[in-house]
Amino acid sequence: MDLEALRTPTRFLQSAGISLPSEWELEKLENWWETEGKAISAMIDRMGTPWLRAFDRFGRRVDEILYPPDYRRMLLQGYRAGAVWHALEGAGLPAAFLIGYLTAFYDAGLYCPYTVSLATALALHKYGDPGLQARFLPPLLRRDDEVWQGATWMTEVGGGSDLGATVETIARPEGPRWRLTGEKYFASNVGADLALVAARPEGAPRTVRGLALFLVPRYREDGSLNYTIRRLKDKIGTRAVPTGEAELRDTEAYLLGSVEEGIYLILEVLNVSRVANSIASVALMQRAMAEALAFAERRVAFGRPILQHPLLRRQFEERWQGLQAAFALAWMTVQMLETIRMERPPYSPRYHLFRLLTHLAKYWTAEQAVQTAKWAMEVHGGMGVLGEYPVERWLREAMILPIWEGTPHRQILDGLEVIARKGSHQALLELLSPKADPQALEEMAERVEALLRLPPEEQEARAEPLFRDLARFVAETLSRHSVPGID
Repeated sequence: MDLEALRTPTRFLQSAGISLPSEWELEKLENWWETEGKAISAMIDRMGTPWLRAFDRFGRRVDEILYPPDYRRMLLQGYRAGAVWHALEGAGLPAAFLIGYLTAFYDAGLYCPYTVSLATALALHKYGDPGLQARFLPPLLRRDDEVWQGATWMTEVGGGSDLGATVETIARPEGPRWRLTGEKYFASNVGADLALVAARPEGAPRTVRGLALFLVPRYREDGSLNYTIRRLKDKIGTRAVPTGEAELRDTEAYLLGSVEEGIYLILEVLNVSRVANSIASVALMQRAMAEALAFAERRVAFGRPILQHPLLRRQFEERWQGLQAAFALAWMTVQMLETIRMERPPYSPRYHLFRLLTHLAKYWTAEQAVQTAKWAMEVHGGMGVLGEYPVERWLREAMILPIWEGTPHRQILDGLEVIARKGSHQALLELLSPKADPQALEEMAERVEALLRLPPEEQEARAEPLFRDLARFVAETLSRHSVPGID
């Protein structure tokens, strides 16, 4: 157990075998967070919640999101470092996700804008026509203070799990553009320069097959507001990130890809965010453990620091192993995303393997983040529940992770679907077979097949224990051994 590796994100990443080339400047970014960013982040969490100014003093609608002055300075650190541009013009997705990991260690909520901006850039790069790419992609990839931000808005008031039934936003073609009318109830990073929006073309069926993906700029071509913001949400965590209700009224939009394949594009966007959610979950786990370690080294009870007591020492060892396993699973999804991200429907078996791994990782790492943050609060005892100390914040932030971009139920159901329809569990177990314990591998394979022999309703009812154990099995196998095709 390398407790020293818990103290900073770069130390942990290096202990996990991740190479950090000097040109990526991760250590420079980490130093900024240690010397300036921590204090800014803490201040914003306590006193800097963004607020909406809907009108200027002349009564004109402006829908301006107002932040403390230092928020913008904090936000720009990751954009400049390459949280988006690395993916398309730098060292690739792994570098972008490592910047996300480092950011989430210090401020999990701040990773949200980078995530949705990255998802916007990737979708535009892959499915936008040359004219759209030339117009909108360069601003997203800027490395200076004028960088644009993206957003991904799918959820409406009816909820996000059943998009086919709940998306009411209608799209009407108008020459080279479309016009959208509807509302998005949970619009993260509202106020963004560009948003990816799910909408239903007029006359399309009221199923997921009837949805398409559109690019929505903040402003119309004539310079007027292209969408308005009804209000900002008051929520438990990620206080620095504006989540609001966006109103679309004859909003100018541009179709990405084809209408017929819209749901596949939407799911691709969501899976990028799910990979990022897994990375953020692991980073938050590490931060919570780092706070617990700093406290346990100095808190004296029964004549010695509590870290020296056998029970707590054993808990640290178990949490350390869990952290390593969670990172191995999350990092596997990053590496696979890099290899399959340019695939288009119909997808390859490797793409469906990525889907299964993403559902497992999003489900399991988010739950581990919540439990680790809760444990860190328990290590602190009464001090852990006080808002003036940092550990209370990490539990608040962790509670968002299981819900954003698909609840645990959604991950289980989608994971079960890719197992039952695509047989992706077979590819997963085959991938693990060179290093996994043969008996454990055989038992896991039999459990999956036994579940699949049940009637569909019973499959769903009994899926969670298997899904949870499969996620843990994959994570622990990856953390103990190098697996072909993953390094």
